[in-house]
Amino acid sequence: MPTTKPRLPRLRLSLEPLRLRLSRPDALLWHAAIGLITGLIAGSVIVAFRLVVEGSQAAMLPEHGENYEALPVLGRLLLPILGALIIGLLFLRFAKGIFVLGVARVMERMEYHQGHMTWRGFMLQFLGAAIAIISGHSVGREGPHVYLGAASGSLLGQVLTLPNNSIRTMAACGTAAGIAASFNTPLAGVIFALEVLALQYSISAFVPIILAAVSANAVSVAVFGSSPAFQVPPFVMTSLADLLPVLLLGLLAGAVSAAYVQSLQTIASLSKGISFFWRVCIAGVAAGIAGVLAPEVMGLGYDTQRSLLLEQLPWTFLLILLGAKLFATSTSVGLGIPGGTIGPALFMGAIVGSLTSTIAGHFIEIDATHARFYALLGMGAMMGASLQAPLAALTAVVELSHSPGVIMPGMLTIILAAMTCRQGFGKDSLFLTMLRANGLDYRANPIIEALRRSGVGSAMNTNFVRQQPVLTREKAEQIINASPDWVIVDKNDAPAYLIPGIAIATYLSQAKEAEEIDLLDIPADRLELASVHLQATLQEALDILKSKGADALYVQRPIAPGINHIYGVLTRGRIESAYRY
Repeated sequence: MPTTKPRLPRLRLSLEPLRLRLSRPDALLWHAAIGLITGLIAGSVIVAFRLVVEGSQAAMLPEHGENYEALPVLGRLLLPILGALIIGLLFLRFAKGIFVLGVARVMERMEYHQGHMTWRGFMLQFLGAAIAIISGHSVGREGPHVYLGAASGSLLGQVLTLPNNSIRTMAACGTAAGIAASFNTPLAGVIFALEVLALQYSISAFVPIILAAVSANAVSVAVFGSSPAFQVPPFVMTSLADLLPVLLLGLLAGAVSAAYVQSLQTIASLSKGISFFWRVCIAGVAAGIAGVLAPEVMGLGYDTQRSLLLEQLPWTFLLILLGAKLFATSTSVGLGIPGGTIGPALFMGAIVGSLTSTIAGHFIEIDATHARFYALLGMGAMMGASLQAPLAALTAVVELSHSPGVIMPGMLTIILAAMTCRQGFGKDSLFLTMLRANGLDYRANPIIEALRRSGVGSAMNTNFVRQQPVLTREKAEQIINASPDWVIVDKNDAPAYLIPGIAIATYLSQAKEAEEIDLLDIPADRLELASVHLQATLQEALDILKSKGADALYVQRPIAPGINHIYGVLTRGRIESAYRY
């Protein structure tokens, strides 16, 4: 009976010309296409996540899907503990060392693994974050959305065996898609990807990320609608006195952001010696206690945020709510619950903004509209300071409220908050803090970033021939007639050295009587060779040269079991030219 070849390997083989085009940093059209596709896939995944979470909450909670306050006291205590137990057992069985997820994990995979993510991490993030939010842990959905979006792009690129520079682009596109689809904020998604992942601005990087954010947002709007997440009346400054509360808000938000980062850092450091299962169990108990004392901090808390933007609550209640949210989120995330930190930052920022309006109201006249506006500014200030992403925070606040009047005071308070947190208290972003607490780091280097944008296929020299070390004069003359730039010389049937083609021509002109030529003996610059996969970036190629002590690389890819096809050769000079010019 005749057999048919699997379609996926045939598809991969037919994509060979596309892979070579995508290895170039200026392949704008093709990168734009994969950005659009990544956004559609990531948006669909995020919509599915939201439907699972919101559907479960609506079925479980009375009246509306965030009404944890209506649960009995015992229910508020036990629900987070039950969720933590399920998460602990899930990770104990399937994690295999994957305990850091969310935005920090995306940054780590981009820094150390060329944006490659795993199906295991994808499923752990989807299930773990959904269980955490449904069971009332004080975490956000934006971090999981970023990871799910980035993983969607990365996994698609890996299935198609695209070059690593394209997989990095697809992961960045998924990051933007995650923020865009979370809150109907496509521009904030683009800025977030560039700012948090420290991507170098270029048209070839910017265009696919924009298209990914737009397409993911379109999927989200098609399902959830396009109304703004928060309704805030327009704000008009009538005097310079209106800026005084804005300045105070920046200082307070910066201080609370520093406390937020420090509490996460302290809890993560103190719990290092405890196994993951017991850490999340402790987090469940802490979340349950916080839920008993202040049920408003359970889950995403968007209903409470809307209340803060619509009415002025008593300052004593606000202080209790701020302390409970800080405690609940720091213990949940610091102890390993796979949820996000951006949503809680917005929540605490709204509280700080409301407190600021209360304090300022003792000295200047503030009406109800202004009080709500300060809550919105506080959300942006807290997000910008705790994430050290001021431009993304400002853009998010504008898109969340559809209020352009927030721009000028928002710029002032967000920058002041970010400087207070960074310079006044010496705190890095939440994501860097979580990475370092787990023994990792993330450094932005413009030269390395330039090398990562290009695949080896974009810089390799394809004008080469491959030969055994000993050949006849006739064969050598045939090689010279083909005018190769380089000759790969085998040793023990494997590529070992690279010599310039001109070296053979020079030797033939000098040794006119030689009938047999040994390419390992003739006068020539022989470069020791190592292999690099066609999928690799130029940064990976440079790392291989350094680690193996080689002088040049041959670019290869398996096309069948035990058969590698050589596509070209790559010298150190060709790699360095990618960032010198």
